[in-house]
Formats: sequence, structure tokens, C-alpha cells
Amino acid sequence: MITLDLTLPDTRYPIHIGHGLLDQAELILPHLPIPQVAIITNEVVAPLYLERLTQQLQNHGVHCIPVILPDGEAHKNWQTLNLIFDALLGANAERKTTLIALGGGVIGDMTGFAAACYQRGAPFIQIPTTLLAQVDSSVGGKTAINHPLGKNMVGAFYQPKLVLADMDLLATLPERELSAGIAEVIKYGLLGDADFLAWLEANMDKLRARDPEALQYAVRRSCEMKAAIVGQDEKEQGVRALLNLGHTFGHAIEAGLGYGQWLHGEAVGAGMVLAAAASQALGWLTQHDVERAVALIAAAGLPVRSPDFGIDEWMRHMGHDKKVESGVIRFVLLKQLGQAVIQPGLPTAVLDTLFSGPHIDPTISH
Repeated sequence: MITLDLTLPDTRYPIHIGHGLLDQAELILPHLPIPQVAIITNEVVAPLYLERLTQQLQNHGVHCIPVILPDGEAHKNWQTLNLIFDALLGANAERKTTLIALGGGVIGDMTGFAAACYQRGAPFIQIPTTLLAQVDSSVGGKTAINHPLGKNMVGAFYQPKLVLADMDLLATLPERELSAGIAEVIKYGLLGDADFLAWLEANMDKLRARDPEALQYAVRRSCEMKAAIVGQDEKEQGVRALLNLGHTFGHAIEAGLGYGQWLHGEAVGAGMVLAAAASQALGWLTQHDVERAVALIAAAGLPVRSPDFGIDEWMRHMGHDKKVESGVIRFVLLKQLGQAVIQPGLPTAVLDTLFSGPHIDPTISH
């Protein structure tokens, strides 16, 4: 097992990465203020892992409240969030009852937001079951639900007490979900580590084949980078915004198509292609750089072409991005491979090129 620490001005918590961690209740018990937890999961993950985790905790005298939600991004909303509160209140859960997120990014985001709100703040723990959640969304304390006009627009910064990334849980992950998680791994190489980017190019086949050592290294390096960035900028006032590489475009794709049509990582993959194209249009990346980025994203099994919404629709959806300041969309682009920057606005000519070029395909679908 590898343990990383995420250190912030007001808190510090461990990120455990390894095999068989779900069966090690001793990793969880020190983080429970009282012996009562609510395990928040969904209808896909519950049959796989809920009973196993519940039994581990019950063996140590912990009372477990199961909360099983519908699966998918389409359910990341107020109505589903309220199901968590209904279950907590129905079970007389206290302020010190720990909420455990057992699932992917949607479950992690919703559990964290519920914890931030319940009795004005209950502790929570992340046990991510997808690669995307292990490398990105479970770390750093961003919690939210979606709004029809924008993704993750209603939420809070609220840190977990523990992140438990059990690599064995990836064995049941569908192929498409695995690729979606690799999108966020690629993001880290593109935005801040050219050596890691080269490692990904050399090891993509191993990652997609679920080679244990390759997957664990990818999770570790991604978490190291995220922990370092979040440690500098918890509330995304500066450098943390770089972690949104591909996301301004990607969130627009998700909202434009309807949440759940594309997986988040798929939209981010296509969004990173658009970010690379914009960076080339500004004279920062060469054609070879763009081809490298696109080839890696394609090798991960991700879409490299975006839906054709028309420029007005693109701008409408991107206008709801959380990085908008004083009405200006702030894009995360690449000065070079391995170095991301914030770019306030883009020239009209660049936008026209982006949303009418070969990376736009009106027929693309999943």
C-alpha cells in the first residue's frame, strides 16, 4: 500500500492506494467519530461491494445505514440528493455519522455535498470504485450536483477525512468506464508532467489491459499531482484551475447532449483535443504536438471529435463554466505539452476554427 497525504491549511488527510483495501476496516475505523456510518452507493455498485464493506464494518461494531441511489450522471441532481437526506433523517443519523461514498465520481460528488449540508457538516470518506474517481474526483474536496444549465454548478468545497483507492475494485469496471478514467490520467501529463505523458504513450496498452503495476503507478502519479496542486490552492483561486484542462469544452458537450449521453471522461477527452487545437491556433503547440495529444487520447479509446452544436450553442454552454470571470470565459490551454496556462477569452477567428474544423463531427454518437 502507498499512502499520500493531502495537506491544507485547516486539515490533512491520507490517500491510501493499494490492493485489498476494502477488506481492511482498520484503515477506516480511526476516522469514525462514532460507530455509525451511512454507505452511499448506487444500484450498480451495491450488488458488487456494499455487503462486503458493510460486513467488514459490522464486524467491528459499526452500525451501517445503506443508501442506494439510481446510477448515472442524469441523476446527479436535487431530487437524488434529497434521497440521501431522507435516508439520514429516517435513520436518525447524527452530525457525527460518517457518510461513506462507495462508487464513482457521481456518488463521490453527491455524498460529499450531502455531508457538507447535513446538519451543517458531517464527516465523509471516499472509497472510489472507478479509475476516474480514484485519480481525480475523490481527491481535493470538490462536491456538487448538476443543473440543467451547467455541470457541477451547485456545490461546496468540502474535504473528506480519508480516500481509500482499492485497485482491485477496477476489475469490475466496464471498458468504457476504464477509458473515461484514463482521460483524467492523460490530463495530468498534458497539464504538468511531460515525462508522465511520455510514460503514458509507452504504457497505454498496459493500462487498457489493467496491468496492476501500470494502473497503480498511474493512480499514484495522478494523485500526487492533484494533491500538490490542491495543497497550493484549495478553493480554485489560481493554479487549481489548471486541473480543468479539457473541462470547459467537455462540460459543454455533456450539457449540450444531455447528461449521461457521454461519460464525463469521454467529454473531457474530446475537450482536450479542442484545447490542443486552440493552443495550436494561438501559436503555442506545433502540429506534431497536437498529433501526439490526439493519438494518445484515441489510443485510450476516447472520442477525439466533438458534436457539432453550432458556435452559438457552444458559447451558451461554456458561458456557464465556473471559470468565467466578469463575463469572460477563461480557457485552460497548453503553452507546450506538459505546461498548461489560463487564457482569458479566445479570438473570434480561433473560435470559428474550433467549432467548424475537422475535430467537429455532427454524426458522432455513442
